[in-house]
Amino acid sequence: MYTALTIFDSALAALRLVLFVLAAVAFVVFALDWLVRTRRVNPFGSIAKFCRRMVDPLIMPVERRVVRAGGLPTSAPWWTLVTIVIGGILLILGLQFVRDMLLSAMLSTRSGSRGLYHLLVSWTIGILQLALIIRVLASWLRISEYKPWIRWTVPLTEWLLRPLRSIIPPFGMMDVSPIVAYFLLMLLGSVLHSIGA
Repeated sequence: MYTALTIFDSALAALRLVLFVLAAVAFVVFALDWLVRTRRVNPFGSIAKFCRRMVDPLIMPVERRVVRAGGLPTSAPWWTLVTIVIGGILLILGLQFVRDMLLSAMLSTRSGSRGLYHLLVSWTIGILQLALIIRVLASWLRISEYKPWIRWTVPLTEWLLRPLRSIIPPFGMMDVSPIVAYFLLMLLGSVLHSIGA
């Protein structure tokens, strides 16, 4: 099993390098496209033809969203770059999370039933905290709770948020109940770990 983790770590390190190189190349390409769009480079030259033929079709979905949000089409290359970088970071964090979960599962199975109990508690609290974070980010970005990739967070968190909202008043426009819920989950995890010790 340790061999598999070593291979996974090597693949993750290679993926980090590939994503860094991809982000650097994307920066150069999107900077050229931005220069063409803002007419800092000849809009009829070979660079402009390359950008219109190869880059602009890739940017088109982002450009549509930027324009719908009231932004300028010239900022679409930078928003595309931001999307690529954030997507790469989230991919690496997700794979690192899977690696850590596999390692903790492997170590817990060697500790017998007590280790499995601690693993179950850690995973349950971790999933609930992740659901809280996703739900808060979705509310900040004004993404509907009915989207398929957010919908699962509502039943996992509403049982805790609803009573907290009735007790804790909002501070201005800010609802602090998710912050309190996050720390309550941390406290619950500590208590459950100490019970199983």
